[in-house]
Amino acid sequence: MSETTNATGAAGTRGRTTIADGVVEKIAGLAARDVVGVHAMGSGTSRAFGAMRERVPGGSGPKSVSRGVKAEVGEVQTALDLEIVVDYGVSISDVARDVRENVVAAVERMTGLQVVEVNIAVSDVKLPDEEDESAPEPRIQ
Repeated sequence: MSETTNATGAAGTRGRTTIADGVVEKIAGLAARDVVGVHAMGSGTSRAFGAMRERVPGGSGPKSVSRGVKAEVGEVQTALDLEIVVDYGVSISDVARDVRENVVAAVERMTGLQVVEVNIAVSDVKLPDEEDESAPEPRIQ
């Protein structure tokens, strides 16, 4: 016995769309980086490993936009965990609120998924006189 699909609905409703976790992570990562006061994404360790991978020929290329972001995507909802580094002197609670608002707006607009939560872990504060550990070192030839 074969099963047939009812093709009487609108063309846009025929079929199913799935969105990978990585897609949502990239959208959220870009949206979080757009917020003033966010210096970087991810822990110091993940940023250091990412910087090393970028320097290796054939490595992962430009910095990963999803570094510091973890998404759990269901059929209609998603939840996100973000790890950020903030600039010294900014209000962490204001930056966290702005990150949540920006991430929710971008993810919901682009995917149609309902964002049920955005958990933010602030892993470091970038001091003005600290060297940026993710900046590439000059090449000596």
